[in-house]
Amino acid sequence: MPAKATPSTATAATGAHGTFGRQLCAALHAAGARVVGVDRYPGVAAGVPVLGCDLTDPAAVPPAVRAAADRLGGLDLLVNNAGVGGPAPAELPPDETVRQQLEVNLLAAWRTTAAALPDLVAARGRVIFVASRLALLPLPLAAAYGVSKRALVAYADALRHEVGTHDGVSVVYPSMVASPIHDSTAGLSLGGVSRMEPVEGVVAAILRAATTRQAPRDVATTTRGRLEMALARHAPALADRMVRRTVAGRIAAGDLDAAPLAAGMVRRHRDATG
Repeated sequence: MPAKATPSTATAATGAHGTFGRQLCAALHAAGARVVGVDRYPGVAAGVPVLGCDLTDPAAVPPAVRAAADRLGGLDLLVNNAGVGGPAPAELPPDETVRQQLEVNLLAAWRTTAAALPDLVAARGRVIFVASRLALLPLPLAAAYGVSKRALVAYADALRHEVGTHDGVSVVYPSMVASPIHDSTAGLSLGGVSRMEPVEGVVAAILRAATTRQAPRDVATTTRGRLEMALARHAPALADRMVRRTVAGRIAAGDLDAAPLAAGMVRRHRDATG
């Protein structure tokens, strides 16, 4: 089994300048951890050095990860936190928004993990993926985000089978957090279908995944989140009905009337209900 992680582990965290990343770096740093961030823009986040790297560039990731590991004197923990969002109705063909979300949310985490694995295996360390509740409980009009995060979970599951003899692999499932990734765009918002939760709770869940004696498989960030995850896994048809009812309520209230990307769904709903 992987060795127990401690606050002093050598940690690399992607998306270090983001909403979760800044507070995660601050929490790890305050606990005495040795941390290096990786983000598109270099600098400092909460007192932690941040190496600049475009995680969507396959050629740029291995040297950035190597630089982080060299600076830390090894690597015990990788937190794949970088992510982007945006509206993407499933009924429309994939566009640049879809491609970017797949690149950042899935492929960037894949290539970063692959580059870090030699050090992580040698240290019997851990990998943590920050996914989303939408990976298990998808919502309409956010197809790219849900698909990319569900694919990230599938990657974590496959990785666990391959390296689980030496490394712990955990997935953390936040819900809606006050963050640019969930800003209302083109008249769309998760407001009304997902409950806001504090950033601190997400960071605490990541720290739990990093410091428990054995790496947990799946980590909810709230009690409600645990219930939603259980519902999505064990009663998916019921979960679907609950989502449809909630969305129907928003449509009936006119919440999506100003959203061009929702026009098809709104029209079909109103046709069906007369």
